[in-house]
Amino acid sequence: MKVTFSDIEKARAKLKEIVRRTETGHSISASQTVGSEIYFKFENTQRTGSFKIRGAANKILNLTDAERKQGVVASSAGNHAQGVALSATLAKVKATIVMPESAALNKVNATRGYGAQVVLKGEFYDQAYEHAKKLAHEQSFIFVHPYEDPLVIAGQGTIGIEIFEEVPDLQTLIVPIGGGGLISGTAIAMKHLNPKCRIVGVQSTQAPGMAQLFSHQKIQASSVPMGKRISTIADGIAIKNPSQAMYENFISKYVDEIVTVTDDEIAEALTFLLERIKTVTEGSGAAGWAAVMNNKIKLGDKVGVILSGGNIDLNIVSKVIERGQIKRGRLVQLSVVTDVLPGNLNRLTQAIAEQNANVLEVHHDRVNQGLFLRETRVDFVLETSSAEHINTIKVALQAAGGRVIE
Repeated sequence: MKVTFSDIEKARAKLKEIVRRTETGHSISASQTVGSEIYFKFENTQRTGSFKIRGAANKILNLTDAERKQGVVASSAGNHAQGVALSATLAKVKATIVMPESAALNKVNATRGYGAQVVLKGEFYDQAYEHAKKLAHEQSFIFVHPYEDPLVIAGQGTIGIEIFEEVPDLQTLIVPIGGGGLISGTAIAMKHLNPKCRIVGVQSTQAPGMAQLFSHQKIQASSVPMGKRISTIADGIAIKNPSQAMYENFISKYVDEIVTVTDDEIAEALTFLLERIKTVTEGSGAAGWAAVMNNKIKLGDKVGVILSGGNIDLNIVSKVIERGQIKRGRLVQLSVVTDVLPGNLNRLTQAIAEQNANVLEVHHDRVNQGLFLRETRVDFVLETSSAEHINTIKVALQAAGGRVIE
């Protein structure tokens, strides 16, 4: 595979009437948080809710008349499905999307809503992918790969041109990595326009294959059995096996560094983006900002962060916010053991009130194993302001006669 800057320029011309030029905006809140000038690229506001439409549309718009008549097929559990579906509809091309039976209902409905025929096949993505390849062979569909395709990569690379036009002296650009199509195309564009700009990829610790390949480590066999889904809130970048072709042709040549982030770090980033930036991202879309917030990257004075998608499942939003609040010290569960004496519970709640913490939940337990006969355990869920605030509350509870269980 080969992709040049000229290919990306051609893709930009093709996509002009389809793809939205998303904002590249400076954030005062984010900049103050990390001490560098932060510019977010809001691809979470792109049509279909992610950058994926850029590559999918470029692939479909470059089909010959004969290929258009054949129709296209793709496999995806989410963003790629929607990008292919809308692109095909706009180009008047028949699209069949194979999605796993475990795909979120809202994403299945959105894909159908964009005009594609949806086939639910297999419990997990691996099986859906194999079925899509089978359909391509049996029915002569054109297979639209989510990343191993020069036209798809060139389409994603148009993001790099847009960022450069807004911030030409960017020193670092941070990009989530799943299969590698987004970072490959964007890096080709940025390195052509601004060779001094460092390109940093971010992966989930649950699926770090490309990071291991990049650092010449032995690729660790996935602990997730074949045909099973990787459990992470960053499912959009949860690729079990890194693509050797993407690494050799693009990532090893254009990317300067790859780091990983945990689910808790991503949840914290998602919560910050919701509260301070007023923008909704999915787990994979927030991975780049998670790396910045948690000091995983040496930053320059001007830093770009691509928020790659916003299609978060509403069923997990509350859980993500809760985890993010815990990571930020804004929410804590404390268990306190105290003697069963009149007024002791009041003394504990008074100590909490004096530290200006808000009690959200309280549970009283006198039969927990490990308690002495005259002891009780009280579990508090508290709204707090910081990790330092939590430590102050612990000291106050101990001074009020409680024993805090870590």
